[in-house]
Amino acid sequence: MDKHPLSSIQKLDPEFFRRISECRDYVFTEGALPAKLKFLIAMALDAVHGATGGVTSLARQALQHGASKEEIMEALHVAAYIGGVGSAYTASLGLDEVFD
Repeated sequence: MDKHPLSSIQKLDPEFFRRISECRDYVFTEGALPAKLKFLIAMALDAVHGATGGVTSLARQALQHGASKEEIMEALHVAAYIGGVGSAYTASLGLDEVFD
């Protein structure tokens, strides 16, 4: 299993980690937007920001919440259009671990 990306913060400052986790749980809860869509939005944002590991993690979570491969790719089309072609490179590297 991959190391949690915030494991150092969890070890050094458990209270800060708890607060980040609570916020994450709040954000990705079903609401006016389904959780699947929220994970797709977050994945697209990580692609734009060059966060390959985030693309991997969020694509997996989107799939777990019912997203299809086609929905993941369409979200990444939007990311590449808004954020530039570098987003596509980040997305491709991140998706290597999801759809190998």
